[in-house]
Amino acid sequence: MHYSVMLPEVIDSLNLKTTGIYLDATLGYAGHTSEILKRVKRGFIFAFDQDINAIEYSRLRLAKIGTNFKIIKSNFLYMKEKLQEEGVSKVNGILFDLGVSSPQLDVNTRGFSYLHDAKLDMRMDLDNKLSAYNVVNEYSEEDLKRIIYTYGEEKYAKNIASNIVKYRKEKKIETTLELVDIIRNSVPVKARLDKNPARKTFQAIRIEVNHELEILEESLRKALDLLDINGRLAVITFHSLEDRIVKNLFKEVTSVDKILQGLPEIPSEYLPKFKLINNKAITPSEKELKENTRSRSSKLRVIERIR
Repeated sequence: MHYSVMLPEVIDSLNLKTTGIYLDATLGYAGHTSEILKRVKRGFIFAFDQDINAIEYSRLRLAKIGTNFKIIKSNFLYMKEKLQEEGVSKVNGILFDLGVSSPQLDVNTRGFSYLHDAKLDMRMDLDNKLSAYNVVNEYSEEDLKRIIYTYGEEKYAKNIASNIVKYRKEKKIETTLELVDIIRNSVPVKARLDKNPARKTFQAIRIEVNHELEILEESLRKALDLLDINGRLAVITFHSLEDRIVKNLFKEVTSVDKILQGLPEIPSEYLPKFKLINNKAITPSEKELKENTRSRSSKLRVIERIR
């Protein structure tokens, strides 16, 4: 079962118009997209995803609601170019949901989850040549430590990287639960009691495999360029590194240049083109947190083009 994170908040934040053109940069299993499509009866939705399983499922789900949509199999980094091919240069709203969808976590064969045994994979795009297996078995100890510490914010990164390298000298690390065991044996007992000790390392490897942070800021800048006047960009993040990128970019494009801040009148061409819809990130309701624990780290930030 896929639970669409902060669904009512997203729909409200996008300020949907029935004739608008919208872009879902992260289609997944079409939870958010379905609700957008129900409200955009005379408009159009473009949706991006790299996961062929998600695309096939979502195409059937959306077709039951309407025909005014197109799914594009591509990384959202290429949204601007792909929309230009469709003759579209501006849209009325864009959504990024940066979480891994529940079916990807729950389908054992994909190797995203530290709770199920599966081959180490974690590729969102199955055509991607780099998988978690390559990262775990081929990266140097120094690179593993850097990735786990930077992308996972894991304080035991040094121990984990060292033990991965020791283990793979004897045999290749092939499955998720093999990796979980190595991680568990690399952290103190107290670190095993609170949350699953593999969580941060799995997150880090997934980000590396799919180049998630490298492409995020560039993709968000392209999304801002695509927004029409009064168009909104809504972004759901799931960890502090993503949220920091979004927060800093939104602050940059909604602020007056420091050099100009002291002027009695700022020329209109130097005024920000965007405004924040909420100064603080929106977080899930208590009801949602009870229904879906995977929502707990999510934050929603929304920005609107005003000129």
